Amino acid sequence: MTRPSQELLRSISDEHVLRSLMAGRKLTRAELAVETGLSKPTVSESVRRLVENGLVADTGERTPGGRGKGRVGSFYGLAGDIGVALVVTIAPGGVTAECVDAYGDVVTHVRNRIADAVEVAATLPLTVTEAVAGQRVLLSTVSAADPVDRHTGRLVHLPDSPFLVGELDPVEVLRPLVGEPVVVDNDVNWAAQAEQTALGTSDFAYLYLGEGLGCALVADGEVRRGHSGLAGEISHLVTVGPSGATPFIEVFGELGLRRPGTTAIDVARVGEADPVVLARAISGVVTALVTLADPEFVVIGGSWGPSLLDAITSECARSPRPVPIRVASVAEPSLTGARADALHRLRAALVEASKAQ
Repeated sequence: MTRPSQELLRSISDEHVLRSLMAGRKLTRAELAVETGLSKPTVSESVRRLVENGLVADTGERTPGGRGKGRVGSFYGLAGDIGVALVVTIAPGGVTAECVDAYGDVVTHVRNRIADAVEVAATLPLTVTEAVAGQRVLLSTVSAADPVDRHTGRLVHLPDSPFLVGELDPVEVLRPLVGEPVVVDNDVNWAAQAEQTALGTSDFAYLYLGEGLGCALVADGEVRRGHSGLAGEISHLVTVGPSGATPFIEVFGELGLRRPGTTAIDVARVGEADPVVLARAISGVVTALVTLADPEFVVIGGSWGPSLLDAITSECARSPRPVPIRVASVAEPSLTGARADALHRLRAALVEASKAQ
């Protein structure tokens, strides 16, 4: 049997120490030995290497020592300039940008409102610049309330999409400001990832019902994006409307629930519509999702969808294959999902940096 090389063993030790510090924030070498299960000499060597590489630093804090209390111990933590992840959300209400450190703390948070989608192109770089404020950004994660091309990160124009921001390419906008990599995805996909973490399940559908309509399918623990990234764009799925079979988005036109001059749903007026008519249309969408994807249950999110839970549940109970219907549980789901992904990528990047030294 071939023994692992010393380089590999050192790399594994360094990763254990780094991840322990990410979780514990500040630890002595003795505490790191307990947390990692490594020997004290191995931990001491790992800490020395990581300090030399600029990834770990002595915090300056000491344990009480002397007079029978043992040796004084030094606390170590991640270096202050180790780098952060940038998280951006682009939504009808505005553009939000925040920096997250490897501990998972939000160190800056900036939000700029927009009056119209066309303002995004100018507001996005301004908001990011304010949030970064000279920090070292290692990677960026973007959530957009528009369809996203999974191969390029560009926002995609689809008929009847209510929040069109023009030919916006977030990767191109952010590259001069923070470099790469930049990961861009649809806001509903990020929301589903946040819900997956909260629920601890691997197969469900997330139906977003707000100003726009969207869906994310989580199967075998992964969000299914499709060939081009447009899986879950349900606006044109045919369901039951007031006049019979009709595309889902047209139901709201027939009910007079669109905002003037756009296909965006007038959320303030949804309560004026017959809940049974809306629930029947939604049930048709749910039936299609269950037929094609076989989820364990369906999560209803968005600004007005959860208020119709009882009516939706009642209508879905009539379908050939009823599944449980639940209300989304995560606050700010798109931002939460994008932030969690950014943190995961940031920590992985730091571990890789330790191996490259």
